[in-house]
Amino acid sequence: MNTLAMYQRFSKLPMGTHLFSKAVCIAAPYFSSIKPNVSQLKPGLCQVNMKKRRAVQNHMKTVHAIAMCNMAELSAGLVMDVSIPKGARWIPAGMEVKYLKKAKSHLTAIADGEGINWQTQGDVFVPVRVTDVDNQLVFSAEVRMNIKQ
Repeated sequence: MNTLAMYQRFSKLPMGTHLFSKAVCIAAPYFSSIKPNVSQLKPGLCQVNMKKRRAVQNHMKTVHAIAMCNMAELSAGLVMDVSIPKGARWIPAGMEVKYLKKAKSHLTAIADGEGINWQTQGDVFVPVRVTDVDNQLVFSAEVRMNIKQ
């Protein structure tokens, strides 16, 4: 079953996005460090939520920069997975990030690939915005992904 079909199937169940997110973390264990919840997934868009908790905090008791990088890579990777043509492959090739404000609360990462030509081959840049509970932008990233048809 492909990623999008799996998400659509799981999201109809009670706690379905939680179960889908667990499945993603089993497939890619590193992402379990942030305990993500994939709350929205469709071609061109992925939304990932993360609770602020001790395991993702730095010495200032704000969300650690690398936890936000992890959110950005996860959301960009999932949007790639559900947006590229069948048979194409992708791999992360880099990430440029901006830490804009202290992250003092739960966070939401949105990878918005609406403006990306998914039929292309080579590098594409997936923009990711991370906001806090007040919808304030705390972090942004451009994740460079390489697509092979």
